[in-house]
Amino acid sequence: MNTSHNNKNSETKELGSFLKIKRETFELIRFVIIAAIIIIPFRIFIAQPFIVNGASMDPTFETNQYLIVDQLTYRTHEPSRGDVVIFRFPLNPKDFYIKRIIGLPNESVAIRGNDIYIQEENSKDFYKLDEPYLEFQSSNTMTISLGENEYFVMGDNRPNSSDSRHWGVLPKEFIVGRAYLRLLPFSQIDFLPGQHHQKITDEKL
Repeated sequence: MNTSHNNKNSETKELGSFLKIKRETFELIRFVIIAAIIIIPFRIFIAQPFIVNGASMDPTFETNQYLIVDQLTYRTHEPSRGDVVIFRFPLNPKDFYIKRIIGLPNESVAIRGNDIYIQEENSKDFYKLDEPYLEFQSSNTMTISLGENEYFVMGDNRPNSSDSRHWGVLPKEFIVGRAYLRLLPFSQIDFLPGQHHQKITDEKL
């Protein structure tokens, strides 16, 4: 009798353990599903991480800095001159680049060495762009006109940046979002890092 009673207790304990594991597994699966429902749309439509790789934006951004990309703002507002944007490389959309917006749609951009001149829409003249954040000199000479929904982007490290000077204009459809938050390194945590409201001066080309 005792043996039979012990066997029943053992079976009851095993069943209880099994049911507990089953409940815990179910809870874990439910948690993963709920987290996916919340996180995936957030990553796709609102914000996503981006790790800087390369020296093209020195000294504003350095390799391995961890950024959060705002993907929401440009759904309701147009990108502005001076915004730091993350985008898919037009010639290979699998690659992501980070650059600064220099020229806006329907403008013309003239580069004369380290100086940039902008001919705004409906303007007859080119005026110099104020860029106090630059530390590196370049020696390009070119003029380019932008169409509807086209942007001219450049890296802050002009001599070491692959940008619109080399591969052309950036169509708006490739823009993922703007640099919204720098999380790493902790010593450089910053909101809207690198943003600079560029001013067009009165100096003509």
